[in-house]
Amino acid sequence: MVAYDFCSFFFSLHSGLCMSLSGWPFELWIGLRYTRAKRRNHFISFISVVSMAGIALGVMALIVVMSVMNGFQDELRNRILGVAAHIEMTGHDGRLDAWSVLDARVRQQPTIIGSAPYISGQGLLAAGGETRGVMLRGVLPDREGQVDEVPSRMKSGRFEDLRAGEFNIVLGAELARALGVFRGDRLTLVVPQGVVTPAGMVPRMKQFTVVGVFEAGMYEYDAGLAFLHIDDAAKLLRTGEAVSGLRLKLVDMDAAPQVRRTLVNTLNSEYAVTDWTQSHANFFRAVQIEKRMMFIILSLIVAVAAFNIVSTLVMAVQDKRADIAILRTLGMLPASVMQVFMVQGTLIGVIGTLSGVSLGVLLALNIEVVVPFVERILGQDLFPADVYYISELPSKLVLGDVLWVGGVSLLLSFLATLYPSWRASRVHPAEALRYE
Repeated sequence: MVAYDFCSFFFSLHSGLCMSLSGWPFELWIGLRYTRAKRRNHFISFISVVSMAGIALGVMALIVVMSVMNGFQDELRNRILGVAAHIEMTGHDGRLDAWSVLDARVRQQPTIIGSAPYISGQGLLAAGGETRGVMLRGVLPDREGQVDEVPSRMKSGRFEDLRAGEFNIVLGAELARALGVFRGDRLTLVVPQGVVTPAGMVPRMKQFTVVGVFEAGMYEYDAGLAFLHIDDAAKLLRTGEAVSGLRLKLVDMDAAPQVRRTLVNTLNSEYAVTDWTQSHANFFRAVQIEKRMMFIILSLIVAVAAFNIVSTLVMAVQDKRADIAILRTLGMLPASVMQVFMVQGTLIGVIGTLSGVSLGVLLALNIEVVVPFVERILGQDLFPADVYYISELPSKLVLGDVLWVGGVSLLLSFLATLYPSWRASRVHPAEALRYE
């Protein structure tokens, strides 16, 4: 017997050494020896390898999926905030008079790096028999780049071609495609602010020239947003000298809630202030919930693999009943026997977890290389840009996610060792050696 030879060797060195088996080093060494010893029952070794591989694959998949979801979340957030402002300020009646005074006050805040006024409204665009509803945004072209990235995302034309009095317009890529218009084409804009005539209310209509097309990468904006000069918007929507509000850009977008509270306190609630976490709260909350659910679902895969350790240890205990009996007769306490098999089972979980973490981190950091390789093998594009608006799979590895995954895997592996190890500690020496 392996355990008998092990204890006999140390007993010959010191007569009382084997009686100290209740100390942790002895349980550790015996557990490690059981783990690496060649078993008579090769099926136990096979189950151990399968358990390690299952834990490794589950941990790897969980790390990669969490990293990809982090990448998608950041990518979508950046695309949304490429058009939406970090903070928007307006009057409580939806109008902002004397916006330049407010602009001068907020620019004194060190956390604000850009501001721009805007006029918003709704309209109907018509061209070549096609009509589309649209959100209108009147802007100052020379200041719009301070608060969003639309001027840098032009597919054709220049954003600066929006000049006052010329009634030019910049459309989203999907909106221009739906209307069948290109740069230089003319279309008709209809707004609900109409003119009262003897025949009733007649909507106001105005011819506009398309001077550019932008692509933000978000269908909501590309298919339903149009820009025009703020002076043209004021004339068309009859807002006079007032604007709809002021849009702000911050040094740190994640500090938007804190900056919003500071502005509200500083301005004594004179204005309505909202930040991007409020205006897009449902979307980002849904992404966060999805991420948590994926973590729970994939953790079940790790749990299934970890609890294979139960089968391994149950068979190992049955295989080592004689060894356990001999160790017990030499003075090993039941708690020490339990620790021996806990070491054996935990080692399987540790090896599987470390292997999975290594493979998961490696894959998450090189996902942009792996995906094209898989696409070449399959002969098809897994993420068409015209559907997902991305040309490559984003990935963002977060240390906290890796630690959570590794910790959960180790905890599940440890819990899986408790029952078989307890059963091993309940083996009676006389019964185990009766038929040896």
